[in-house]
Amino acid sequence: MNFFKTYLLIFALLAFAMAHGQERTRILFVFDASNSMNAYWEGQRKIDIATKLLGQSMEELYGIENLELGLRVYGHQTKHIPGQQDCDDTELVTPIGAGTNLVIKKELERITPQGTTPIARSLEKAAMDFESADGRNVIILITDGIEACDEDPCAVSRALQAKNIIVKPFIIGIGLEDKYKSTFECVGNYFDASNESTFETVLDIVITQAINSTTAQVNLNDSFGKATETDLPFSLIDSHTGKVVYDYVHTMNSAGVPDTLTLDPIPTYTLKVYTWPTVVKNDVRIQPGQHNEINVNAGQGNLEIKMSGLRSEYRDLKCLIYSSEQCELIHPQDINTSERYLVGTYDVDILTTPTTRLKDVEIKQSGLTTIQIPTPGGLLLQTGATGHGGLFLKDGDEWDCVIRFEEGNPSGKYTLQPGSYKVIFRSRNARQTIYTLEKPFEIQSGANTSISLN
Repeated sequence: MNFFKTYLLIFALLAFAMAHGQERTRILFVFDASNSMNAYWEGQRKIDIATKLLGQSMEELYGIENLELGLRVYGHQTKHIPGQQDCDDTELVTPIGAGTNLVIKKELERITPQGTTPIARSLEKAAMDFESADGRNVIILITDGIEACDEDPCAVSRALQAKNIIVKPFIIGIGLEDKYKSTFECVGNYFDASNESTFETVLDIVITQAINSTTAQVNLNDSFGKATETDLPFSLIDSHTGKVVYDYVHTMNSAGVPDTLTLDPIPTYTLKVYTWPTVVKNDVRIQPGQHNEINVNAGQGNLEIKMSGLRSEYRDLKCLIYSSEQCELIHPQDINTSERYLVGTYDVDILTTPTTRLKDVEIKQSGLTTIQIPTPGGLLLQTGATGHGGLFLKDGDEWDCVIRFEEGNPSGKYTLQPGSYKVIFRSRNARQTIYTLEKPFEIQSGANTSISLN
């Protein structure tokens, strides 16, 4: 065994024991025993090299707690005859279980490659080889050829991952021609073994990834590229299944740097940081056997919205924060609060009557942007009858309707922002337009104004 292989397996065993605890990991090897595996590769048959090296790995993985192994083989039962290939030639030779390592090794020694290459059907049947969805279910496909039965391994892989039956498969290609390698990219994580030495190394790397978690930190970088932002919830989501794998609240450790996490390196992740607005980073890949840094641009500043002398009517007043560029609602903020937002410009609608609208409010890195709005006043309206009409605010030379009387008696108290207004009203019993009443009035901060239309 070479030094690199020894290092990988020792690292895998130690990390597996520390990181997984009682979590069960199941690995199913899907092994190509089609006729093409009889071909010679560096002076030996491909089948001999593959079975020898996989058999060695079985010995080295023996006795690992909470690790279960199984073997499915295809192309070994029916002799390949052009035009009469057996696309059902796939068999679970060794069911997944604990302590099956030596059984798998013996089964590998008895394999006679002779048939075709039903990869899609083998993957589909492999889903039923896992008795439980709990823990980590991993498929490692070892093949020297592409799908030969006119089926779609990519579609099968996507369907299995969507049902959370298996994680994304690993594929080790043995001496594949370059033109065929891209066909496996949609199936899973493809590793190319161009010779025996490379195959041995790749096999150990894949097994290490399958049983090992590794470390990472999430850097929430400010506008100056420094990892100073923290205390935000974030999720790591399996990009293929859409399921949340980890939920954390970002933390700085005692040294003032982002805390170290232990992550499964198998999935490709989508990182979602719950800033306002949310930051999403796609295609996050974790490299096993090393410390990973995941960098996200998440510079923030504070927005404070204040109203002095807040009246009880506005105790639950909402302020709607929109993206200036996309006009999307980012967050409803309460009045007299301060909240963090990503650096940028926003439009703010404060749901006073009438609505207070502010455009291009700028949030700067680590800064505080304060919006101060005036205290409202009150209108005490007496109409003495049911009717129709509304309250209008003067905006330059125009009047904007801020409240419309739909039905019933509109008499009562109205909370309004300071400004010049008028009331227009027609009693329900007055059946001619000329009986419409109009009266101007002023609203001042903190003061009440009475209007009677009796």
